[in-house]
Amino acid sequence: MKTILSVLVIVLMSQLAFGQKVDVYKRPVQVERSRDFDAIHYRISLNVDLDKKRLTGENKITMKPLNDKMDNCSLDAKYLVVNKVVAQDGSSLAFEQTDEQVNIRFGKTFGHNDTIIFTVKYLLEKANLGLRFIDESPTNPRVVSSDCFPNKARQWIPCYDYPNDKVTTEMIVTVDEKYKVLSNGKLIGVNPTPDSRNPTPSSKTWHWSQELPMSTYLINLSIGDYEVVKDSLGTMPVNYWVYHWNADDARNAFRKTRHMISFYSKLYGYDYPWAKYDQVISPYMGGGAEATSATLLGEGAVTDKNAEQDYSWERVIVHEIAHQWWGDLITLRSWDQTWMNESFATYSDYLYTRSEFGEDAGAFDLLGKKNQYLNEAHNKYMRPIVFNRYDDPGDNFDSHTYPKGANVLHLLRHILGDDTFFRTLSTFLHKYAFQPVDTHDFMKTVKEVSGRNMDWFFDQFIFSPGHAIFDVSKTWNESKKMLTVKIVQKQDSLPGVPIYTIPVNLGFHFAGQNIVREVWLKEKSGTFEFALPSEPLLVRFDEGNFLLKEVTFKKTLAELVYQAGNDDVIGRLSAVDELKEFSSDPATSEAWIQRLSGDSFWAVRQAALNNLAKLPGDKYLPLIKKAIKDESSKVRQSAIRILGDRKDPSLVKLLKSIFESDSSYAVQSEALRSIGKCGGKAQEAYLKSAATKKSYRNVVGKAATEALTQLR
Repeated sequence: MKTILSVLVIVLMSQLAFGQKVDVYKRPVQVERSRDFDAIHYRISLNVDLDKKRLTGENKITMKPLNDKMDNCSLDAKYLVVNKVVAQDGSSLAFEQTDEQVNIRFGKTFGHNDTIIFTVKYLLEKANLGLRFIDESPTNPRVVSSDCFPNKARQWIPCYDYPNDKVTTEMIVTVDEKYKVLSNGKLIGVNPTPDSRNPTPSSKTWHWSQELPMSTYLINLSIGDYEVVKDSLGTMPVNYWVYHWNADDARNAFRKTRHMISFYSKLYGYDYPWAKYDQVISPYMGGGAEATSATLLGEGAVTDKNAEQDYSWERVIVHEIAHQWWGDLITLRSWDQTWMNESFATYSDYLYTRSEFGEDAGAFDLLGKKNQYLNEAHNKYMRPIVFNRYDDPGDNFDSHTYPKGANVLHLLRHILGDDTFFRTLSTFLHKYAFQPVDTHDFMKTVKEVSGRNMDWFFDQFIFSPGHAIFDVSKTWNESKKMLTVKIVQKQDSLPGVPIYTIPVNLGFHFAGQNIVREVWLKEKSGTFEFALPSEPLLVRFDEGNFLLKEVTFKKTLAELVYQAGNDDVIGRLSAVDELKEFSSDPATSEAWIQRLSGDSFWAVRQAALNNLAKLPGDKYLPLIKKAIKDESSKVRQSAIRILGDRKDPSLVKLLKSIFESDSSYAVQSEALRSIGKCGGKAQEAYLKSAATKKSYRNVVGKAATEALTQLR
């Protein structure tokens, strides 16, 4: 049996056949882009017409040549039309524009000690994804919203558009006075526009200044009739740009923002580096997108108090805040280094979850991340975390970059120890602040702080594909009081996947005592002997859950029953799932009843509930009904789904009372779907009335529609 499988995800294949469904090795090899200048500052002035969906702009560029005899430069420019380039002395410069770039000839040569300043004037009338003009709808006002990731700043700003160069910026934007403008950095001022500049007297000019360097994909321009909900962390502005009608909910949804910023400042020993922090709602955004000091979030981020228990965006919000250090302060040098941004931010949101909600919640979060990666590894492909084969940079922003990398960092932390690990992260941030970085920079910092050569670790877990697959067995010799554990690594049959050098904790559980012994695996197979006072009630492989792994480790019914009641949350979940092999034994149902009735973590109760519901007969119906009052809305929702699947008309009255009394939109929605499964035509009017109930993202209305379809 696979002991790492969560009851929340589809069971993965028992063997890794791994004919990869997506051959990522057919993608082209990409290398870091070369450049012949260092962009220093962009002073971007825009006149934006939201009605006509167009802008006129200019970018005053300050740069320094990286080599002598530079007499021209090429800037990225797509969709926009350059109509003039002006030197610092006011003279016109010759230029040529292609579909992707504009090449500017300076008319003289510059050396590496020189500073070049010139202005590119342009027009943008073509709709593009880099700067979206979004029409008003019943759910959003008219807005303009940038999306510069990964290389779309060039679609509205002529610039060098690759992350290995960082610039400071000014964004000076003129719009109709009814709109507000957000960009990076601090707000210098908002002034009426002189008639000489704009014949429309009802316009205003917003001036933002980003005084610390950043990469171009982190530029944010957001324009709309926003309400700005103001907050602060000390003297630093912390604001929330939302729609007028959800400003009150935004105060609640974003209330932890200041705490999150402070949490990371302390955790990483590096104070929040930017002048302010804004969060802005964008209609097109599905999740979140970091931009320096000004994160974009989808509309779903604004939840009311009832929605929080099921649809909270807290982890998305804190993940994007973590990017202000991991991705913005330090930034991946090239797109094969995606983990420098995303693995560190993903591990950061785990660290916050563990701190904020407890050890069980953190462990469950990390298990979810493991399963996300394993799902991709089984069903799509395996690749090294650092990987230079891609068609588009976005190809590498996958479950290898986010959750796998986070789990690799968790193992590195275990090996180095907490103090050394976090000192390494802090040192890395301080040493490479405002610079592009790659994995070798981080590897060097690990050596400098810890004194340990960890190249072997990075070779295995960052530069090689795959993960460990273990077959574990044990035998107990009563006369010698000796436990023998045999561990076999089976993953080396897959291309490029190594036999790991890796530490493993073995836990020996006795009544009232646990003994943990660390062993190091260095070969395909290892056998380890332990003298113990008696046979353990449970032998736990990977005590502490540090490894990204699959493991087959057969246990007896007695061991699983003990584990279900006495292990950590990951062990309890695993045991509850594995007990399905013994589902006909009364000891199994009793173990599930105990977990449903008394486990401290909701996911274990939910797993036990789901397993009990699959047993034949009505014996456990009272327990299922009792679970509709569980403190966790997720358990209540599962109980209601189980009741609905019985298609029993006598349950309709109970389901209606749940819909009318429960505070959870998810539970209310499940109650309606269950009414659809249990009721008849007589429930049609009730469901039509329920469909009018206001709820987060109209989840209740949609559920009522589903229920009506079920009735018909």
